[in-house]
Amino acid sequence: MHALANPLRFQHLADRIMPFVAWPLLVLAPIGLVWGLVYAPADYQQGEAYRIIYIHVPAAWMATETYALLAVASFAALVWRHPLAEVAARAAAPVGATFTAIALVTGSIWGKPMWGTWWVWDARLTSVLILFFLYLGYIALHDAFEDPQRGARAAAILALVGAVNLPVIKFSVDWWNTLHQPSSILKMGGSAVDPSMLHPLLLMILVFHLYLVLVVLLRIRLELAQRCLAALRFQAAAGS
Repeated sequence: MHALANPLRFQHLADRIMPFVAWPLLVLAPIGLVWGLVYAPADYQQGEAYRIIYIHVPAAWMATETYALLAVASFAALVWRHPLAEVAARAAAPVGATFTAIALVTGSIWGKPMWGTWWVWDARLTSVLILFFLYLGYIALHDAFEDPQRGARAAAILALVGAVNLPVIKFSVDWWNTLHQPSSILKMGGSAVDPSMLHPLLLMILVFHLYLVLVVLLRIRLELAQRCLAALRFQAAAGS
């Protein structure tokens, strides 16, 4: 990983990875959406309303996985002072916040016909809302100091502290009596979802993963380019 601290080396690696992410994403995203929203059968209890699962579940997965990436990158930046780790964490935070917002909004839309209300202070919903605020707190704290290094360090500490919320999100439906349904995709004894609904859902989960990789790589490249430009401007100002 220390080899990737060299921005040019990372750029070369990103250039090689992105075509293998972007093209499958462009092909699989419309296939997954049409398969799930049109061709998958209606649920015998929820009818057509369940189809929001093809957006809600992948977004919810990516909300937690992106925060895990944020926490790991923040740990690497604090412990090993890996320069690219701090850039990766900064790049991932807005993407994770967007995934979390999508999960919250689609969950509310799904909850209205199922529960009769847009929102309940359910353990799973509340912990995901806390996750959204953690993302916003990280982004705000990163830019709250005049010294960028102090801001990055404070934000990294917040990210690590907030990681304790991840197991709460995962196991909240098992630890407490909640309205949110328990895990039905990854569970002992196999998935409880019918294959005709599961396969397009797994495809959409793959699409969201590809999107995460592509956007984070693009944001890292943009951040590195901005920092390089800022350094050149500083050198030019110092030279004059």
